Amino acid sequence: MIGRLNHVAIAVRDIAKASEVYRRTLGASVSAVVAQPAHGVNTVFITLPNTKIELLEPLGSDSPIAKFLERNPDGGIHHVCYEVDDILAARDRLRAEGARVLGDGTPKIGAHDKPVLFLHPKDFCGTLVELEQA
Repeated sequence: MIGRLNHVAIAVRDIAKASEVYRRTLGASVSAVVAQPAHGVNTVFITLPNTKIELLEPLGSDSPIAKFLERNPDGGIHHVCYEVDDILAARDRLRAEGARVLGDGTPKIGAHDKPVLFLHPKDFCGTLVELEQA
């Protein structure tokens, strides 16, 4: 059902500083910062040959990333994103298997302008999982 790993998302306090670490220290190709007000974050994508890294910075104090950083002051991996061919079929199959889809189960438009859903970390070995329509 799941396809390729689309990205690994890392929560950071300072997206400019974190971007510079990837750009200068690791020599990575780093996108511009994009505000995602619907999701309460600023994002940057770092392109790798086989996937992407997404840096997430809180956009306001009620951002889900701000809450994550309260619990994890140094930041860290927030979620992994897998591509699926049919997000609604994937959602229905996962629910039938007992997995919990966060929110009301309706896909939202994510940072790549494609439908996404999040799955409860307790159902996936403690990892928040994002599914993105391929």
